[in-house]
Amino acid sequence: MGAGGLELPPGESGDDEGAEVPSGTVSLARPMEIGADLDWGADAWAEVRTRAQRAGRAYIWLNLVEQRLRAVVSAVLRPIYEPVHGDEWVIAAAGPTGQEWVQRAVAVREVSRRKGYLLDPADDTVLSFLTLPQLRELMVQHWPCFEPYFEDRRELELALDELEVARSAVARNRALSETVLAQAERMCARLLELLGASGEGRRSAHRLPVDAVEELVGDRFADVVGVHADRVRLQRRLPAEDLFGGARRLDAIGIGLNLLVQNYSGRRLLRLAESGCRVRLLFLNPASSAMRRRERELGIKKGELSRTVETNILHMRRVRARLRDPGAFEIQVFDETPRFTAYMVDGDGPDGLAVVQSYLRRVRGMEAPVLVLRGGGRDLVQRREDRDKPQDEGVHGLFGTYREEFEAAWTDSRPVS
Repeated sequence: MGAGGLELPPGESGDDEGAEVPSGTVSLARPMEIGADLDWGADAWAEVRTRAQRAGRAYIWLNLVEQRLRAVVSAVLRPIYEPVHGDEWVIAAAGPTGQEWVQRAVAVREVSRRKGYLLDPADDTVLSFLTLPQLRELMVQHWPCFEPYFEDRRELELALDELEVARSAVARNRALSETVLAQAERMCARLLELLGASGEGRRSAHRLPVDAVEELVGDRFADVVGVHADRVRLQRRLPAEDLFGGARRLDAIGIGLNLLVQNYSGRRLLRLAESGCRVRLLFLNPASSAMRRRERELGIKKGELSRTVETNILHMRRVRARLRDPGAFEIQVFDETPRFTAYMVDGDGPDGLAVVQSYLRRVRGMEAPVLVLRGGGRDLVQRREDRDKPQDEGVHGLFGTYREEFEAAWTDSRPVS
């Protein structure tokens, strides 16, 4: 090796200690001399997991937006350019100002072809290799073509611009703060709405918008789309006005149904019922032995809880008395041990939403954990048929389970005059 070459230090330090290093060589430090610690402690792993979780959520949202935007660009520009330019219609649409980035996309596609990275023939197009900013450029350059489909160009561009911080962080595996992630999720949801791809026509979207991660992995969690430590945290995320507003059917079961009675005014409930919503409310009988047992569990004075429930029932009776069709507003009581409280909104359709709490010993309803469930629209007959199938054939959600429990309790309960 020449004088300017690189020579490794001797392999055995014991034999060559004190040996002179020839001039023109570079001495490489041994691993023990560097002193690097390659182990990750608990704090480091926690930080890595947090980063990965945030980046994963952002990636799913960004991926959905990119796919939707790619479909929109293809649907609008392809019929214009393909008849003349064939497979090179994207290159033609990019024009002189976009030659640099479109040629880069062509080169990446060629490399992917040679190395076998294209697993789906549908992805063997230049359009599939354009990034979000490049798709945005195509829309901006050809806005007169897109204008008939979108009302506000500025809002669309601003939303895409605001995604750049999150997109850049995810693409380069950099840290993503909670604030930026939340902003990216909001912008992605808004973009999907602007591009005509949000909600899939579900009426419940105004109550609790469908989360992109929920759509992709929701089947792993048996209809559960939200878990809250207590009812206070639930109402910050899903206020009573959002939960019950616009409902066409409302079924509720519990001891006192405070979430409805004390957080949704009688005037609003009256308007809701007059608009056609059918209401069924099932309270625990204030005079039952189950009520007395619950009071003992909570360690409160005898009659304290029962008086609260009586007041709630009287309030609901006053609402019912003002309706033109009292038969659409039913109130009943049950005598059995209360096991849970549930509020099911539009539970008989594909857009149902439910809030469920289990009753815990010595824990009031306000303090009990809350599950938020999204219904799948399957009827009771279908659920019974699924029970007879092998476990991997039927999809069993919690929404239908609680709905069945409500129907059984309603059948065994007594009406309040």
